Amino acid sequence: MKHPGWWKMLTVAMCMAFVACLQAQELQGHVSVILLGATGDLAKKYLWQGLFQLYLDEVGKGYSFSFHGAALTSTKQGQEFITKVLESLSCPEDMAPGRCAQLRGQFQQLSQYHRLRTSEDYMALSKDIEAQLEHEGLREAGRVFYFSVPPFAYADIARSINSSCRPGPGAWLRVVLEKPFGHDRLSAQQLATELGSFFREEEMYRVDHYLGKQAVAQILPFRDQNRKALDGLWNRHHVERVEIIMKETVDAEGRTSFYEEYGVIRDVLQNHLTEVLTLVAMELPDNVSSPEAVLQRKLQAFRALRGLQKDSAVLGQYQAYSEQVRREQQKPASFHSLTPTFAGILVHVDNLRWEGVPFFLMSGKALDERVGYVRILFRNQAYCAQNEKRWVADQSPCLPRQIVFYIGHGELGSPAVLVSRNLFRPALPSESWQEVEGRPGLHLFGRPLSDYYAYSPVREQDAYSVLISHIFHGRKDSFITTENLLASWVFWTPLLDSLAHEVPRLYPGGAESGHLLDFEFSGTQLRFSRPQLEQLVPGPGSAPKPSDFQVLRAKYRESPLISAWPDELIAQLAADIEAAAVWAVQRSGEFHLALSGGSSPVPLLQQLATRHYGLPWAHTHLWLVDERCVPLRDPESNFQGLQAHLLQHVRVPHYNVHPMPVHLHQRLCAEEDRGAQMYASEISALVADSSFDLVLLGMGTDGHTASLFPQSPAGLEGTQPVVLTRSPSKPHQRMSLSLPLINRARKVAVLVMGRLKREITMLVSRVGHEPKKWPISGVLPSSGQLVWYMDYEAFLG
Repeated sequence: MKHPGWWKMLTVAMCMAFVACLQAQELQGHVSVILLGATGDLAKKYLWQGLFQLYLDEVGKGYSFSFHGAALTSTKQGQEFITKVLESLSCPEDMAPGRCAQLRGQFQQLSQYHRLRTSEDYMALSKDIEAQLEHEGLREAGRVFYFSVPPFAYADIARSINSSCRPGPGAWLRVVLEKPFGHDRLSAQQLATELGSFFREEEMYRVDHYLGKQAVAQILPFRDQNRKALDGLWNRHHVERVEIIMKETVDAEGRTSFYEEYGVIRDVLQNHLTEVLTLVAMELPDNVSSPEAVLQRKLQAFRALRGLQKDSAVLGQYQAYSEQVRREQQKPASFHSLTPTFAGILVHVDNLRWEGVPFFLMSGKALDERVGYVRILFRNQAYCAQNEKRWVADQSPCLPRQIVFYIGHGELGSPAVLVSRNLFRPALPSESWQEVEGRPGLHLFGRPLSDYYAYSPVREQDAYSVLISHIFHGRKDSFITTENLLASWVFWTPLLDSLAHEVPRLYPGGAESGHLLDFEFSGTQLRFSRPQLEQLVPGPGSAPKPSDFQVLRAKYRESPLISAWPDELIAQLAADIEAAAVWAVQRSGEFHLALSGGSSPVPLLQQLATRHYGLPWAHTHLWLVDERCVPLRDPESNFQGLQAHLLQHVRVPHYNVHPMPVHLHQRLCAEEDRGAQMYASEISALVADSSFDLVLLGMGTDGHTASLFPQSPAGLEGTQPVVLTRSPSKPHQRMSLSLPLINRARKVAVLVMGRLKREITMLVSRVGHEPKKWPISGVLPSSGQLVWYMDYEAFLG
């Protein structure tokens, strides 16, 4: 060898590079995981196993670990508990027993228990971690605090961590939070604000364990990897409906204190099933690996959800539930709970992709099977001329077409992705998903398993193990941001409030419930398919049913009054509007309808959109009685409500829709823009004699109508047809038709609903013509008809 010195130098350089590589791995740092509530049920069942799986996945990859179980239990009892739990930890089936025992022993050596009660305890823990780092010459990469504790304890723990146990400079902090994240929008906002005072948004990881379930976690990758096949299918033109289901056979026994506070909607639908809904409905970002892009698209999906009404839901309660509550919470024998243990919800997404497609969310306890799935059922647009016996067994275009993300349990017994063979052969990552072997005799969703391309995970993983790994790697897209959390509560809270006093349908539980919980939809309404023939458990008293009353016709303020239960009242008013429209079109070729904003007309708009196909929409002009001075796209806008609940469902020519011009020259309701005069001119030009065929009004608890208020005399008299007014509530600026213009109408209908209107209804019945005190008292068409429509709660209390 001519140059032995070169070989020596090369050998030394290679050794140095190898050592540097090892050092680089080591220098990735040390991670401390602190499990708070380490002796609780969740920790025992899932979290310690999830942490062990993290260690198995990451050992030897450049990080060192220590695991700290913490609780209020004494040190001796806590350490004994953890030792027992750690001895029961399991390894993947394909790991050799000897290797498993070795790694479990290492994990046990790295795990210890601390009693954490005070800020001083947290400071002592931090010093212990720092001492270990210094003793072993390690660099701190970060700390994970997993809050497996009730939410009422969050604030005190967060304060102690923030003041006494944050990692040093250059190291990250990740705080993991378990649901429930509030009880409604307000409590969720309060909790978020409190936590936000201690932690930054990027430090908080809110867990919804459903996002760690393998079939759920596969939804976005599946949509991404099969974009070409799905681009033309994943929309309202081809999807008939989407079902998102979680059924349980167990009941709430032993958990009734929690269930009485939350119920099935807060426990399952507001979080698990809504998160799944957004994964199905969201627009795919170009890069599904970008957490920021995924979370932004999920937020857009939340904001596209149409507001829920009371008739968007059906509720049930298993028969034994109230007795369980009485026993566990020492309630009197007369106590009957209104908490639902079953709920079906109809959701619509108001965007071009999903317009008109029903999304069913359903969950319940004490049902006939334990199963969870997401089923996308496609429209069948084929007709097969030959007899069904001659169809190709699994590929005929006339067979049902569906994609199912099978979350688990049920007849299949494991997670799976199912795609009808008459759709397309899907692409799934072969390293983690494999085709399911045939199982003769097994039928799923009405078809044999052989009709599907069926895939299951190569290795099943617990949801918490998946999510703990994502926390370690900082994958925020598997967790719930503050913004998305609040958007979910904004969507669900109004429905929860409206259902607070609803009596759920009783069901025996299990297979005995039969078809009692079957439901069906019509338009935006959901209802049980079969009437409840008998009350399985008699309540403290039998309330009157709507069928016990006929529509009541009487007089109110010397004008006709129609009173009924809400459903019958809305149906009667909608029928009267249709009759007025047909008559107007026969008489003059057009129907001019002016509608008020607010929440009261929403059921009416939905009724008109879904039940009145005989209404001559092509000849109907829609006007607004009043408008808030906000941009027309603002959720507060009356026009936006009209668009969401009526216009997108009926075919009114766009030139027949007349929003109020409140937003001109990038300003809102500026006098100098003369928006009120513009609207008055438009009415004068299009409406004969400026006399609307029908004006729909409401009545506020202060006696206001339209946007004519006692404190704002504008529009109560004079010659101006359209005026700017000021409301006592936000947004203060309004535009409104004036009383003189309203009183030119051929018919005025005043809709008054709800117990809150009882007091003003009584008061207005006794006052004379005093519009400056009670603007509604000034409504009296000069040559037309005034009709009052009141539900029983407003009229009778």
